[in-house]
Amino acid sequence: MSSIPIGLTPFHEGGQLNGILISGRWPASTLEWTQTLVASVRIACRPGFLSTTTIFGVVEDHPADAEPDAVGMMLAVGNVVDDTFLEAGRFLHNPPALLMLHPPSHTRPSLPECSEVASGCVLLPGLPELGLEHRAGWAEAEADGTVVTLRNQVGIDPGSDPDTAVLAMLLAA
Repeated sequence: MSSIPIGLTPFHEGGQLNGILISGRWPASTLEWTQTLVASVRIACRPGFLSTTTIFGVVEDHPADAEPDAVGMMLAVGNVVDDTFLEAGRFLHNPPALLMLHPPSHTRPSLPECSEVASGCVLLPGLPELGLEHRAGWAEAEADGTVVTLRNQVGIDPGSDPDTAVLAMLLAA
């Protein structure tokens, strides 16, 4: 792995988390994407940052005024309260990753002693017809940085988990 760190900087629009700028370099493995998910879930824990479950598409683009080491961003494409994310997500063309972030108000903590927990899922689309399997990671964390759960999996069936099923639906749209 590279010694260059992966930086994440949230940006807002209208008081809502609109995306997260990725700087330094791209995550290079399933584990690094899941670590990026953990950092994103910690951002989603912050009061007022995320009001509802939101889907983010990773794009290899960034604002012109971004820092010189910016490599791309996770851009909010919609929420799952309605299916408008399907329309908004149509501009995504073969994204390297899709993320779904659940704020504390939409997360049932896996441990009863944890109350302000956010959670999320990252789907790394594969090309099964070419032997490249779908990969995914799931994380649950508290705002103080405590990771409550963390799981990675290679060779997933996207339909076997509610989060990956929604993300796969966006890919198919």
